[in-house]
Amino acid sequence: MSPETMTAKSQDTVPLQDRAPLPDVTARLTIRQRLFRREVVEVPVFKLDEHGGVIKTDRLFEPGDVLHFDLVLEMPFDDVRTDRLEGLVTDRIKHCSNFFYFVDFRQSSRSGQGRHYDSLDRVLELVTRKQLLKERRDGGAAGPVHSV
Repeated sequence: MSPETMTAKSQDTVPLQDRAPLPDVTARLTIRQRLFRREVVEVPVFKLDEHGGVIKTDRLFEPGDVLHFDLVLEMPFDDVRTDRLEGLVTDRIKHCSNFFYFVDFRQSSRSGQGRHYDSLDRVLELVTRKQLLKERRDGGAAGPVHSV
């Protein structure tokens, strides 16, 4: 399936460009500026699963680039974080002045950093629960559920 037509299970008719980002989930990208200078950029997450996800930013990356980032799920008392994830940019789609980036989690880092991916599983579980609760609270008629 091409990235342009990629849709979530519950959003089969909604293209990626028309979706809202996952609520309360951001990716904090660490971007190298120079030798000793780094910048942290927060970007919205549009899709997330155990294999990777989709983010949107105005920064320019090429397919094949490796991104270093943290995922942050905002919770009422304390945020849930996954630190030092690595993702390989596999594709991008231009949308207005931004790009959607399809990021696959790197398998080499996944096997060596089990602790980080345990927290990723926790984030995925909590996002799913939050979406189910929101759907119940809204009566299921408030619109499509975001993809996890």
